[in-house]
Amino acid sequence: MKMRILLLALLALAGCAPMVQTAPVQLKPLADGASVRAVRFESNAEVRLDTGYTRTLAQSSVWKPAGRLAQGTVYRPADTVFTIEGRQVHEAYLVIQDKRLVGFYLPGEQSYSPLSTAVPITTGEIQ
Repeated sequence: MKMRILLLALLALAGCAPMVQTAPVQLKPLADGASVRAVRFESNAEVRLDTGYTRTLAQSSVWKPAGRLAQGTVYRPADTVFTIEGRQVHEAYLVIQDKRLVGFYLPGEQSYSPLSTAVPITTGEIQ
């Protein structure tokens, strides 16, 4: 009986999603006069998270600059909420550097969650 309970407990743990890996960061405001504009995705971009979940950055979605991190420029979604998922669901902003999505800024936790593999993205600026 004990072996059965132990086996069920191990199976339950194996089925749990991994936690989203994060590190605390401080979002810095964009410098006065910075020429960072909102961006619009020109095509769908599939992002596979390190937790195993997948998110789609939708074609024509608009993202507004929210600040900077050492890892890149932070963009928040316009008129919607974007989330990433692991053991929990987190509101997330994109962190973009050199036309690559390198990770996410989690505003609720004030933390950064890197992608193990950066995702090339195609965006256009909006006036």
